[in-house]
Amino acid sequence: MISEFICMISEFICILQYRKRHLPSHIKIMHSWRCHFLYLLFCLFSAAAASSDAETLLTLKSAVDPRNTLPWPQGSNACKWRGIKECMDGRVTKLVLEYLNLSGTLDGKTLNQLDQLRVLSFKGNSLSGQIPNLSGLLNLKSLFLNTNNFSGSFPDSITGLHRLKVIVLAENQISGPLPASLLKLSRLYMLYLQDNRFTGAVPPLNQTSLRYFNVSSNQLSGQIPVTPALIRFNGSSFSGNAGICGEQIGKACKSIELGPSASPGGGGSKSSKRGKLIKIIGGSVGGFLVVCLILLGLVCVFRKKRGRAEEVRSKGKEEAVDTGGGGESGMGGNNSGRRGGFSWEGEGLGTLVFLGAGDQQMGYSLEDLLKASAETLGRGSVGSTYKAVMESGFIVTVKRLKDARYPRVEEFRRHMDVLGRLRHPNLVPLRAYFQAKEERLLVFDYFPNGSLFSLLHGTRTSGGGKPLHWTSCLKIAEDLATALLHIHQNPGLTHGNLKSSNVLLGPEFESCLTDYGLTVFRDPDAVDESSATSLFYKAPESRDVRKPSTQPADVYSFGVLLLELLTGKTPFQDLVQEHGSDIPRWVRSVREEETESGDEPASGNEAAEEKLLALVNVAMACVSIAPENRPSMKEVLKMIRDARAEAQVSSNSSDHSPGRWSDTVQSLPREEHLSI
Repeated sequence: MISEFICMISEFICILQYRKRHLPSHIKIMHSWRCHFLYLLFCLFSAAAASSDAETLLTLKSAVDPRNTLPWPQGSNACKWRGIKECMDGRVTKLVLEYLNLSGTLDGKTLNQLDQLRVLSFKGNSLSGQIPNLSGLLNLKSLFLNTNNFSGSFPDSITGLHRLKVIVLAENQISGPLPASLLKLSRLYMLYLQDNRFTGAVPPLNQTSLRYFNVSSNQLSGQIPVTPALIRFNGSSFSGNAGICGEQIGKACKSIELGPSASPGGGGSKSSKRGKLIKIIGGSVGGFLVVCLILLGLVCVFRKKRGRAEEVRSKGKEEAVDTGGGGESGMGGNNSGRRGGFSWEGEGLGTLVFLGAGDQQMGYSLEDLLKASAETLGRGSVGSTYKAVMESGFIVTVKRLKDARYPRVEEFRRHMDVLGRLRHPNLVPLRAYFQAKEERLLVFDYFPNGSLFSLLHGTRTSGGGKPLHWTSCLKIAEDLATALLHIHQNPGLTHGNLKSSNVLLGPEFESCLTDYGLTVFRDPDAVDESSATSLFYKAPESRDVRKPSTQPADVYSFGVLLLELLTGKTPFQDLVQEHGSDIPRWVRSVREEETESGDEPASGNEAAEEKLLALVNVAMACVSIAPENRPSMKEVLKMIRDARAEAQVSSNSSDHSPGRWSDTVQSLPREEHLSI
């Protein structure tokens, strides 16, 4: 209400200022005084609104922060508090309180006072009880309450928030049916409800905007509606619900026929009887036709087999005459040999092999994949990558390996099993593979939000990008370091081809590594077709394609990628040889150029300079020439997390100088999200 009153006053001031020019001179002074007075009222109400948000947040903290994790000092600017990711006109618009050991219950009356919120996240805490009524958050676009202990039923109040696009309530204890009122959310983009206790049917969602959907591991039942919105999702979105059936999961629904007693009086109406009679007659005629077709088919097959038998018998006799014996036994040997030539079909090769426990229920087959329309996304030294759109509308990414002979079959299969077991929030999951004599295909999830390279450089490939704000660099660096460490925890396993084009942006615009562990599929005798840019990501000792990739070489590539984040420049030259110990000075000069051009206003924050220097020092350690001087990824991750922890305490979340990340991402087809 305060914000609406402020808008009314502001509009009134503008009207007075406009009309003042048309007033007689002896009245202008009086109107000018009135304008200034109303403007003063406007400022007072703005300050009151900001103060009101601060008081609301402190009330919220007293209810859910018994360990005093949130250092919110009373009387200070709430927009600078930890977890306040964005303010607008002094009002809080993004509240992100994730993984802070918060507990207790949420009070809807308190939260509804933050009526300017666009993003609200309590992800990864220990909050419990019923999700409160949030009907007052009319501006809310993204709601993240996942990984808590919420119970009760689905909060109907949020289906009345017409601007809401993202709902993530996964990993709670919420029960009861999913409300049909979800269809009222015309802008719904993401609905994640997995790992709860929901019962009943899946609502017939028909929003064309829906791109991410998951109701797995609940207690849902009935047929999955075949709507344009739901048909694009495969079995992984519905797995763990024993009672559901439908086309999406390849499980037919059993039809239940009602007997005569189902109708009132047990007799049924004339129309229903007539309908049943028509069905009986139609079924009988159809059954007769089916029997005739089967008999006709059997006759054709019998005649064909008899013709082949006569041909084999006559050929056997000819061979018996030519060879002096053997006859039909000789043909038997030939036939078994021919069957052996197709033995790969019986050994699981030539079929689509799904990887991972949950991937076995993926809602597509090899036939669906081979009939899919394909669009080339890129070509590299290992193979070509395609976007495959199946007839059902489901999309996957398929990598077709360049040479199906390397490595050998058993080694390839073992390596696929290793890569298929890798599951991490910052890794693009390998879902399945196909192998035949001359063909090898790898199937990954499709990520529609593009790559880190496109985020940094757009369509430019000549190093003309702009550096991200240091807070964004920290976020991306931590995402990639955790993923790379997860790979390195498997002995001998490496990424082998780390670069910004192999970093994809996930549904929440998290950074995810792809094309990991694929360098073993390159022919060691083939000419390296890597571009000059790709070459400079590689450690000096691994630029020879005949040498195996190592984990220290991955660390070097990570350092180059970190410098790319900090400068916005592609590694079109060998950074170590070009700048050597002057890399920090070079990074600073590049960022100063951007500041002078007005792209990233100078904040004058010495703490920011310290964080920048910390990131540069991490990159410097990673790009050491000697592999033994480089830190491990575990050490790299610790350095980044230490820097980020300090940054989250000292940063001003309402500062719009980090707009390079947010502005760039806003230009992409996405839902605006929270914690960068």
